[in-house]
Amino acid sequence: MTIRPSFSSDNHFGAHPAVLEAMARVNDGPATAYGADTVTERAVEQLRGLFGPEVGVFFVFNGTAANVLGLQALVRPWEAVICAAGAHIAVDECGAPEHFAVAKLLAVEALDGKVTPGAVEQQLGRVGDQHAVQPRVVSISQTTEYGTVYSLAELREMAAVVRANGLRFHMDGSRLANAAAALGCSLAAMTTDVGVDVVTFGGTKNGAVAAEAVVLLDPSLAADFPYIRKQGMQLASKMRFLSAQFLALLEDDRYLVSARHANAMAQRLASGVAGLSAVQLTQPVEANGIFAVLPTVLRLALQAEFRFELWDDSKEEVRWMTSWATTEAEVDHFVMRIRELARG
Repeated sequence: MTIRPSFSSDNHFGAHPAVLEAMARVNDGPATAYGADTVTERAVEQLRGLFGPEVGVFFVFNGTAANVLGLQALVRPWEAVICAAGAHIAVDECGAPEHFAVAKLLAVEALDGKVTPGAVEQQLGRVGDQHAVQPRVVSISQTTEYGTVYSLAELREMAAVVRANGLRFHMDGSRLANAAAALGCSLAAMTTDVGVDVVTFGGTKNGAVAAEAVVLLDPSLAADFPYIRKQGMQLASKMRFLSAQFLALLEDDRYLVSARHANAMAQRLASGVAGLSAVQLTQPVEANGIFAVLPTVLRLALQAEFRFELWDDSKEEVRWMTSWATTEAEVDHFVMRIRELARG
């Protein structure tokens, strides 16, 4: 069977070799279960070194759980989460935020993936009205589902609106490393320092097997979170295998090196198709996602050879994703075939 090269998702790629080696190393002998082990202790301390010494750190299996449990720590059943209409929590988590966090989602238009302070303020008209759901959380994705990145100034502006209105600030960071690489800043600079309350720090898209971290930047949330995680069925018995993955990603800033590579491969792809009349980029390429409109004939011909997503069929928009494992040769071959098929 021929395996088509993939530009479909950074989830398609396997585990970073260093991650697998780290998991193998901690497989030697017994260790206390449920996170009371030295591997988890070290991973938590290292993440505190990146986000802040007082933050709560909790490892879970997947991104949906990380987002939902993080939101659950912030909302009550009569409260709502303001998010982009295309946010992962709104369109790709099968209603899990509503079902498990018991939170209504107030989706706002975000043409470039970014929620604006103005859009948040438009949702606040019935605050205090007992007949209306009460907005409580603003949730953004960094990077966004459109591959764009909130600047530090944009994050500060959003945080100011959040605080002025007594809201809480949640960040879906499944590609947080890519955002840090794009901005050239620390993880704390775009989370803790701007006033985010809860962030999910994605490992799986960055080379982990099944490991995400919920980082509670407001330390007061940490006391209840062990119960939220357990009731949410995300407390790993053999926690050291999740923790070891983060130790591997953090060692020598591997998470950042991998993210820089993924972003560079996206820039290489975008540069390679620049000037082609048949390929119209729809968003600035700021991280590791490229969005473009292609003629149907060209798209189908490419999909016969490569895997990638039809993102918005109403306008023939596709998504191309690069990852820590994408090679220059793969990008160059893809670009070559796009150019050849476009000429044909």
